[in-house]
Amino acid sequence: MKKLILALLIIPIVLALVNCSKVSTPQSERDHFVDSLMSKMTMDEKIGQLTLYTSDWSVTGPTLNPNYEKDVKSGKCGNIFNALTVKYITKLQKIAVEETRLGIPLLFGYDVIHGYKTTFPIPLAEACTWDMDIIEKSAHYSAMEASASGLNWTFSPMVDIARDPRWGRIAEGSGEDTYLGCLIAAAKVHGYQGKNLDDPFTIAACVKHYAAYGAPQAGRDYSTVDMSDRVLRETYLPSYKAAVDAGVATVMCSFNELNGVPATANEYLMNKILREEWGFKGFVVTDYTGIPEMIKHGYSVDEKQAGELALSAGTDMDMQGGVFSKYLKKSLEEGKINKKQINMSVRRILNLKYELGLFKNPYLYLDEKREQETVFSKEIMDHALLSAKKSIVLLKNEPFKGQKLLPMSKTVKNIAIIGPLADNQEDMLGTWYGAGDKTKVTTLINGLKNKFPQANIQYAKGADFEGNDKSGFDAAINIANKSDIVICAIGENDGQSGEAGSRSDIGLPGVQQELMEELVKTGKPIIAVVLAGRPLTIEWLTKNVNAILFAGHLGTRSGDAIAEVLCGDYNPSAKLVITFPRSVGQIPIFYASKNTGRPFEANNRFTSKYLDIANEPLFPFGYGLSYTQFEYSNLKLNTKTIHDSDTLKITVTLKNTGQFDGEEIAQLYIRDLIGSVTRPVKELKGFNKVFLKAGEQKEIEFAITAKDLRFYDVNMQFKSEPGQFKVFVGGNSVDLIEDGFELL
Repeated sequence: MKKLILALLIIPIVLALVNCSKVSTPQSERDHFVDSLMSKMTMDEKIGQLTLYTSDWSVTGPTLNPNYEKDVKSGKCGNIFNALTVKYITKLQKIAVEETRLGIPLLFGYDVIHGYKTTFPIPLAEACTWDMDIIEKSAHYSAMEASASGLNWTFSPMVDIARDPRWGRIAEGSGEDTYLGCLIAAAKVHGYQGKNLDDPFTIAACVKHYAAYGAPQAGRDYSTVDMSDRVLRETYLPSYKAAVDAGVATVMCSFNELNGVPATANEYLMNKILREEWGFKGFVVTDYTGIPEMIKHGYSVDEKQAGELALSAGTDMDMQGGVFSKYLKKSLEEGKINKKQINMSVRRILNLKYELGLFKNPYLYLDEKREQETVFSKEIMDHALLSAKKSIVLLKNEPFKGQKLLPMSKTVKNIAIIGPLADNQEDMLGTWYGAGDKTKVTTLINGLKNKFPQANIQYAKGADFEGNDKSGFDAAINIANKSDIVICAIGENDGQSGEAGSRSDIGLPGVQQELMEELVKTGKPIIAVVLAGRPLTIEWLTKNVNAILFAGHLGTRSGDAIAEVLCGDYNPSAKLVITFPRSVGQIPIFYASKNTGRPFEANNRFTSKYLDIANEPLFPFGYGLSYTQFEYSNLKLNTKTIHDSDTLKITVTLKNTGQFDGEEIAQLYIRDLIGSVTRPVKELKGFNKVFLKAGEQKEIEFAITAKDLRFYDVNMQFKSEPGQFKVFVGGNSVDLIEDGFELL
């Protein structure tokens, strides 16, 4: 009995020692600081850290809270977005640091999507470079300018895989392919965040829109997304995970519902996948008013319940909805949420503020001299030109009277430049140009004047982006008739793509098509420069115009970049990252589709095809021409069989058979012929950018392992399966040479 009593006395002492040991375990400096700060915070101050309001400087949605400065001072708002310039941000930061009880600094966010003041090509266009160095540097320079103006957080990169060009926000992403999308996601995170977040030339990134926002029904923005878990995990989730693996600081949940549950309150996405499976440690912010919008989704009764659902699912910060601020304390009192959930979200936000160096120096980013020196600096403007010209895709270049139109002869005497994008600064910036300054944009006319100073260049707008006004046709036809060559700058304005920019008809808007038809009748050689935020259905154009460039929207140095390509100072090398359909009736159309039990046969009606149009796209994924020509030959595999631990080496000879030096993007695809679930007809697994002088040839090497062959099998296990595979190499996803191997 005495032994039992002694044992019972000893147990509490041991437990106490264990607990003391846990408490005294050294914590990181950050964790110790945040623990100490949170112990002093009231519940109102904690909820304030979960609240993000827009300032009225630059508004990107409905303004719901005009009293944001008062809320900052009272501790009810711990974060601000759409506040610009060092002077104004300093004013707000001083309120937070010097006029609140605890002096917690603010985060300052902004949509720095493809540049801050200096604007780079829209993401869809820049993705066509297939150049991770260019893409990372664009993000780096964007961070330099934005941080120099006081910002420390960007709502970028957007990594949504998109295969429906009717969806306007396809302009903000990297196209249709998961493999390429993952590489670009990581490159952008590294560019924005650098090696250390407390470096004042970097900013925190926010990957968006989590998840599957790029697959809305009917291509209509904000619409429903419904897909199998296999498609979600195999096609749409990897690009977000790539950003998480690259160390992205924050994640933004998407507007859409996914399989019946709005992403803003989707615990499967937020807690199970993002945090448990992927190990994400940062915080999740809603999109603009995402929490109250769940009422209209039909998922919550009122704002209060919507806030409870969002917080419980793993959403940490309420952007502009004001729901957490109004209702979270009451929800806590009613037991609908608990302190642990609030504390966890507060900790994640304070952690980032610490990592950004804001607690050590709240004014770290606030230096007006640095702002003046950095914004529009020569280094950044030079990169804008490099990125822009590398983003231009040559779609067609056929002879006119035996002579190719491109590159243009520098001795040309009379040039007609026609179209609504020829002498246009604002629309050249493209969607989501944010703080971009249109007065700094080089127009196409000015770019041409710089490259062709001896030429007589005449301009006529001809047509607008909307409406049926054809009164400008006569002036356009008149200067075309007097010219040696006609350049048509046609496409979309900056508002015809991007958020809320979905279109059911993705042909040339307005009467631009009719204008082109009239210009073709003149019999003059025509070069079409198509500038748009998406692929357009331009089949008529491809049949009737000799040369076509797809330039997306190229930003501040647009005119200079296009002119360099037109005159041949730069040989285009970009490749499409999105399939161009012949008509909207083919949508969705993408290269990594699956076969059917009745694949296309020209002479068999009862196979998969249209009665009124070809199955093939207008231009396939990976397509893009050069002023020179490239030939692929001598495809070799180092073995015909591999095991799980083996590396398959693929070599091919690439030769520049043309008369110009040029760069080619050689692409590697595979096909798994038989699986426990059906597999796509092709999947991109690698690429090499190769520069060759005219007449030069090189042996190009690729390597893949069994890991590159993995997919979600019939039991949803991510694995590779033994069997036969095809391997393809070429300059696009259609024109390929092939061989085969077996995984044992």
